[in-house]
Amino acid sequence: MKTALALSLLISASAGAACGPARVALPAGPGTVRADYAPIFEAAIAGCRGVRTLTADLGLSGRSGRQKVRGHVLSGFAPGALRLEGVAPFGGPVFILVAESGRGTLLLTRDHRVLGPAPPADILRALVGVSLPPDDLLAVLTGCVSAAPAPVGARAFGPDWLAVDLAGGGVAYLNRRNAEWLLVAGRSNGLEIQYGNRLGGLPQSVRIRSADSGNTPAVDLDVHLQSFEINPALGREAFSVVIPPGTSPITLDELRSSGPLGQ
Repeated sequence: MKTALALSLLISASAGAACGPARVALPAGPGTVRADYAPIFEAAIAGCRGVRTLTADLGLSGRSGRQKVRGHVLSGFAPGALRLEGVAPFGGPVFILVAESGRGTLLLTRDHRVLGPAPPADILRALVGVSLPPDDLLAVLTGCVSAAPAPVGARAFGPDWLAVDLAGGGVAYLNRRNAEWLLVAGRSNGLEIQYGNRLGGLPQSVRIRSADSGNTPAVDLDVHLQSFEINPALGREAFSVVIPPGTSPITLDELRSSGPLGQ
């Protein structure tokens, strides 16, 4: 029998998420090689480059596979580590996902099931269709597109667009507004990311879509940073979870079959 998976409860949670940024048509084609991209790029990511740890209250809405997603997640990040708690309208968390050093554990609190250790990117893909390790997820949410982004080249599209190629295959798209270059979108890890207005150096909203429309499951999620704290002190205990007595195991295959990929 399929478990009554945490994602189903997350989908039905009443906490709404604000609308994410409208999708912008990104420039395409070869463009014109531009040599002075490095200082422009570093200035554009100055706000997210310095984020080492983060706590954030995330509102989610959108679609993953055939499922609509709308809910509320409390998150914490440190280098190589994360904690995500799916919040229901009442009672304790629906799920708790913790990860550190490439090992993730997922506790489905209401189903009394536990998964782990497993790669955190695989757990996230089974839950919401987005396969990202902790550092890359933090980079996506804070506006850096990918962890430790290193520019290796750039192409200009007219006076106001710059596509910066990143080591590892990602691309960051910068748009000039009022003489300031802003990182407004990116492509990395099979995803297209677009950013809304920024507050305190971080985007207030992030839209995450499958870059390839043939990708399964197709993902189109809006993530709204309702509140956040940059570089708080987080102890390692924040990235662990106590498994209650009587909790039974669930496999990654079972989680996949119950999540958007299985649906």
